[in-house]
Amino acid sequence: MKLLFWFGLVVLVLGIVSLFVSIPHKETTSWKAGSVSVGLQTQHSEPVPLAVSIVLMVGGIGMVIVGGTRKG
Repeated sequence: MKLLFWFGLVVLVLGIVSLFVSIPHKETTSWKAGSVSVGLQTQHSEPVPLAVSIVLMVGGIGMVIVGGTRKG
């Protein structure tokens, strides 16, 4: 069950990191008129939803507890 402990630790760390790191997002828009084409690319960062971070942290804590208490 040590594998469950280490996997839970990784999930817990990912949940904590997701609170501080934003996900970059690119959007491309183009307009075409006849033979002329104009394109615009915008980039912005969106934070990870708080509910996702909480689920990752709670799940990681649960796996760490279960993986650390079971003998095997």
